Amino acid sequence: MSLFEDNAEYAYGMLLGAEKIRERLKENILYLRKQGIAQGECTEWLETMDNGWASQKASEGLVKALRNLYSALTDSGEIKNTVALLLKEREYLSKKSYWAVGGDGWAYDIGYGGLDHVLASGRDLNMLVLDTEVYSNTGGQASKATPTGAVSKFAAAGKRVRKKDLGRMAMSYGYVYVAQVAMGYDPEQTLKALKEAEAYPGPSLVIAYCPCIEHGIKAGMSGAQQHMKEAVEAGYWHLYRYNPLKDREGENPFTLDSGEPSGNFREFLLSENRYASLKLVSPEEAEAMYEIAEEEAKTRYREYRRLSGR
Repeated sequence: MSLFEDNAEYAYGMLLGAEKIRERLKENILYLRKQGIAQGECTEWLETMDNGWASQKASEGLVKALRNLYSALTDSGEIKNTVALLLKEREYLSKKSYWAVGGDGWAYDIGYGGLDHVLASGRDLNMLVLDTEVYSNTGGQASKATPTGAVSKFAAAGKRVRKKDLGRMAMSYGYVYVAQVAMGYDPEQTLKALKEAEAYPGPSLVIAYCPCIEHGIKAGMSGAQQHMKEAVEAGYWHLYRYNPLKDREGENPFTLDSGEPSGNFREFLLSENRYASLKLVSPEEAEAMYEIAEEEAKTRYREYRRLSGR
């Protein structure tokens, strides 16, 4: 168990440990193939060892062949010892998918240094950020994911600076898969992003919009999925996928999956108490903050549209 701010580093350590074990397994499988042992199964495993689904099938075939071989071997020589080691560590034969899952307090704020370090490593590690735009698990404090005008602890008069664009920062590396999703608006796009992130042979970052009890949604948390839909329609949240593999193929790596906003941005803000409460305390200042928040959302959408080539 890790501290939440060490989430990325903890997952990275697990990945590195598994890689070392698999390197040793590879050496042993190469040795067996050289000895003429289960050559077909060994070759299939070596060719698919870095392909998630294919390596699972190849691993099952190799384990079956090794079990039959082990039963037939009578001496306790190097070949039998090698087979025994492979069977003992068979759980590492198939390529695993490693995910670090956490909130925006971790990813945008207190654990950002670790997340950035892991992204910069270029390793095949996936990170899923449940973006509640606030420190949900420690009492509702403002984080760098909290948008302009939102009221939270340490931002009682509304957040005064715009939300950090974590996705754009990750895209600047050029070799990180990045997606922004909202399951309540488009579950198919969410699934597509998760599958692409898992298949991408490098670091990936998926940022998911997650309504939280700290938002004070007037319709209640039972309507969270509908609230996600309204957030995208109002232009409050945008969906996209950035896949560096497309760039290598001469295509635009950035795909904007949400269309032109059609909902009422102001009405969406006022459907949450974290925004509406500011109006009760200071109506004039609240109006100014709402205008700034809406303009920032429009600016972000225009930038995404530019990147998509629309």
